[in-house]
Amino acid sequence: MTAPPSAPTAHTPGAHPERRTGIVAPPRLSRARTAVAEHIVRHALARLPLRVRLTAAEDIGLGGPLMDIRDPGAFFRRIGASGLIGFGESYMAGEWDAPDLVGVLTVLADHAADLVPRPLQRLRGVWAPRRPAAQLNTPEGSRDNISHHYDLSNDLFALFLDTTLSYSSAVFRGFPAEHDLLPAAQHRKIDRLLDAAGVGRGTRLLEIGTGWGELAIRAAARGARVVTVTLSAEQRELARARVRDAGLADRVEVRLSDYRHVTGDYDAIVSVEMVEAVGEEFWPVYFQTLDRLLAPGGRIALQVITMPDDRLRASRSTYTWIQKYIFPGGLLPSTEAVERVTAAHTRLRTTERVRFGAHYAETLRLWRERFAERAAEVEDLGFDAVFRRMWTFYLAYSEAGFRSGYLDVQQLLLTREETA
Repeated sequence: MTAPPSAPTAHTPGAHPERRTGIVAPPRLSRARTAVAEHIVRHALARLPLRVRLTAAEDIGLGGPLMDIRDPGAFFRRIGASGLIGFGESYMAGEWDAPDLVGVLTVLADHAADLVPRPLQRLRGVWAPRRPAAQLNTPEGSRDNISHHYDLSNDLFALFLDTTLSYSSAVFRGFPAEHDLLPAAQHRKIDRLLDAAGVGRGTRLLEIGTGWGELAIRAAARGARVVTVTLSAEQRELARARVRDAGLADRVEVRLSDYRHVTGDYDAIVSVEMVEAVGEEFWPVYFQTLDRLLAPGGRIALQVITMPDDRLRASRSTYTWIQKYIFPGGLLPSTEAVERVTAAHTRLRTTERVRFGAHYAETLRLWRERFAERAAEVEDLGFDAVFRRMWTFYLAYSEAGFRSGYLDVQQLLLTREETA
């Protein structure tokens, strides 16, 4: 796939330091702490349906996908120093690998709740890294957090997404799917949301989280008047160009704005996989904002990635590999968390819910395979080998979450409880 019409040309390789990720040498760690980490990790891996190769002469595990630990000393030191962040960093550094990376990560996701011994889980606050204060999703922090991921390069995303440039779960008619089916599957997802929100001719629609504009374009083609907001300057530039190319500039306004600063009344509000970037501290503000902006009788359609409520409660304050390298400030809600927040802080109630986590696993597989196929082109954009391993791990890690059922994705319809 080539970059879409109006996409900016590629930047000069090396012009953006964030594209050259690098990875630090394994941390210095006391022998005692390294030994404790090795004991815990060995014990956990030995009980899993994996084949873990530690040396040419030593395999542990119950049998299954191969996890090849090429530098056990560095692997255990990284985990001893920073837990699961170290586990991901060790992959980035090439200290372990797997012919079937998704298979290995799916096994680990299946056993996420009991990988760490329960006594240590109760002491998570002592050993687990804490999220940096700089990642708090204030208006300024949100702008920086979003820019970290979405302003990397429009050209990068165009290499592995489909022609709709949709960066969220598609809805397929059946599995397995081919990459050529992604545009229709993405439109199916968008149409479900627009139908749920009742979007048609004359609808005043607000979209929170523009992406690269496909939903706004599709809504405007129905006759809606669309205001769509994003914090990504790169996304806004390309979304505006795509809207113009579609001949819909008179129906779509793309704003560079925080959701908290939006004003007006809207018949419908849609948001696709954006609440995950809001941060738990601001979930009440986010849903209160939706409540404030919704006109009487209006409808809200959200697509949301969720995690189990018990895992959310256990890990909500832990600093994760995903937060450090991929989505600063991000946190997935649970179904129960959304219900608690809306009940406590708004008049909004969930009236419909559709789950389709298996479709996200398939979407991620297609993205991951295309990313691997285009590795040379990713390198030509200036992204180094460590960055490419980081993104391979991110896409595989996410796919495994959905394949295991640890993660889910839902479309929610929210309406307001009107008072007499």
